[in-house]
Order: sequence, then C-alpha cells, then structure tokens
Amino acid sequence: MRFEWMLPHQIRTAIEKRWPVVLPLGVLEYHGEHMAVGMDTLAVTGILEILEREMDLVILPPFYYGAASYAVEPPQGTGTLHVDAEALLPLAKAMLLGLLRIGFRNLHVIVHHQTENFAGGMPTDLAFRFAAKQTVFAYLERERGEGWWGDEKMKDYYAERAAAADPINWIKVHPLMAPEGMQGYPFDHAGIGETSLMLAMYPEAVDAARIEGGKWYTQSAALASEALGREGRDRIVARLREILR
Repeated sequence: MRFEWMLPHQIRTAIEKRWPVVLPLGVLEYHGEHMAVGMDTLAVTGILEILEREMDLVILPPFYYGAASYAVEPPQGTGTLHVDAEALLPLAKAMLLGLLRIGFRNLHVIVHHQTENFAGGMPTDLAFRFAAKQTVFAYLERERGEGWWGDEKMKDYYAERAAAADPINWIKVHPLMAPEGMQGYPFDHAGIGETSLMLAMYPEAVDAARIEGGKWYTQSAALASEALGREGRDRIVARLREILR
C-alpha cells in the first residue's frame, strides 16, 4: 500500500502486523543522453511495485534528493541535482524519528546509487545508515531511559538479535543490487545493466536512439535488452522478497 493513500485504521493494521515499511531512496543524476535522470530511484520503485502486488507492504513516497555528486558530469544542462550528505543527515533523522513515533518497527530503506561498494558506503546511503542508528538509540533512550540495553529485560539480546523484534534492527538500509544473487548481471552506470533494467520496468525512460556517440560509461548501453533487464529485475525481486518477509 502507498503510505500517502492509507487510512488510519490501515496504518494501525500495518503497525500491529509489523508490515515492512519501505523508503525508496535515490538521486537525480545524469545517466547519459538516453536515459531519465531519476533512474536510480525509479529502479527501486519499479521493484517495489512488483512486490506490492504479492505481499503486505507499505511504500513511502520516494526520496529523490540524495547526494548525487558531480563525479559523472557537471550539473549545467545535465539534470544532476546534488544535495550534500551533511544536509541529508538531519532530514533523514527527522523522517525516521517521525516513522518510529507513528509506531512502525519494521523499516527498510532501499537505495540504488553508488552501491557497488556498499560495505564501505557512499554519501547518500551513509547519511541514512548513520541517521538510522542515531535515531533508534535516541528514541530508545527517550522511551526506556538510560541503561535500557543493560536492563534485565534485555538478557536474551544476543540469542534473539536476529529477530525482527530487536530494536537495533528496527531500521535497515539495503542496496537494491547486492552481489549475492546478481552474479553475472552487469553493474554499471547508464550502461547495459541499468539501461536493460529500465527497458524491462519503465521503457519510456529510455531513448535508444540517443545512445550512439555517448560517453565511455554509456557505450555498452547499445547492447541493452528488455530480456536482460527482466533477468536482473527478477533476481532483485527474489532477494528483496526474502529480506522483506
């Protein structure tokens, strides 16, 4: 369900049943002359549209205003809109705190931008990952008081910390495309991998006639196909299905 369309009784049901609540996170960035600047976020929303049809899921309005950076191209005439990660941090903390105050305890942020080295992190995902941990700890201390983790009620923490009930896991951040399950599928920027994914999910976001003569990172896009995109899409769906369940 789309959060903005939910009625209060539906929100209470989602809280009670611990439905996953997902924030699609991305950027607005130049993806060559042949592809829409919102590709990174559209890739996430397209996957969630599929999952929404098969499971109980709350989808928050997408957040497009991440730290795109100007590493690929300068902004003039290209559409890249960069918001510094230091500005994202307080906003992310406020958003996540608001969601916890509503009562959600199964929050997921899914990002597709500069995630090829997700373990190390990049500005957009790091801002939200840091905000998630800071927000959870601040909220728990406010609600349960100092020393909440050392309380006797937490004595089974290490035995049960993989469970969804673990408060430190109330908010998780995931890359859309993780190495597990994606072996052999090309990870790139505006090349064959991303272009194929868009052809499979939002073909109107691609103008193949504009691929010719592009930058080095877009040249492989000429080999993109809807069939390859469907393969990537299905792999991503399978992985996220397991995570969100």
